[in-house]
Order: sequence, then C-alpha cells, then structure tokens
Amino acid sequence: MFGGDTLYELRCSLQLAELEREGGFSPHVSPFTAVNDLGHLLGSAGFNTLTVDTDEIQVNYPGMFEVMDDLQGMGESNCSWSRKSMLHRETLLAAAAVYREMYGNNDGTIPATFQIYYMIGWKFHESQARPAQRGSATASFGDLNKINPSVPAKKKN
Repeated sequence: MFGGDTLYELRCSLQLAELEREGGFSPHVSPFTAVNDLGHLLGSAGFNTLTVDTDEIQVNYPGMFEVMDDLQGMGESNCSWSRKSMLHRETLLAAAAVYREMYGNNDGTIPATFQIYYMIGWKFHESQARPAQRGSATASFGDLNKINPSVPAKKKN
C-alpha cells in the first residue's frame, strides 16, 4: 500500500499555490498511512512477529498535469471529505510552476515519489509447531561442521 510520503511533491506544490492564490488550502492529495500506524494496526488485529518494509519509487513525468492524469487513471482520486471540489485554473498553473521550480530535474521532467509499504504478520495456531525454549538446544552452532562437513570449521586466531 502507499505510504505517508507518497506524492509529497504534488501535495506541497498544490498547498503552496493554493495558499498564495486563494489565501488557504484544502487537501487535494489523499492522506496516506504512516509506517508506525501499520504496525499498531496489525498488532491490534492479533498479528505478531510483524515486519513492515518500505520502498521508495520515483517516477519522472513531463509535468504536473501528466502526474494527475496518471493518478486518475490508477483510480487514485482524492477521497478526502473536507476538500474543495475544484481548483481555479490560475491555482493549478501556479502549482505546476511551483512543482517544476522546487522539484524539477535537469532534463525538464518532474519526479513523483511513491512510498510503498509491504507488511507481513503471523497469527499462531494450535496446529503450528512452537519454537523451542531458549537454551534448550542439544548442539552448538560451533559443532555444525562435525554434523555437516560442508559447513566450514571456525578459524582459530
């Protein structure tokens, strides 16, 4: 799922332009989840042994309007209830200029950053094997080469 820093360039550009042109701003990019909220959500759902990993992918576009067109094509329209239903043309043009000025690449493109979260959690079940008690091992990792000759012996200094 998308993470909290997704599309920060677009979000900031729209906020700055709307603040300058209209004296205030409303959210025009959907809110995204913070990574610590995901851990809490999985934990409260009864999962344990949680792992949440994150990737950041940057996609370059010719301009802000192409970013917005791609988002609409992905079905990622803004779902905020408290947003204004439209932006004025001059506000959109100002936002495109702010985006290019603040984040533009040397080749004339602009980046759009997507933060992706991957989540894994386990729920134990009675049918699953339980881990052995800590310290209950009958062999040492140092003796693995005696059991399996393909494991190299520990070198002595």
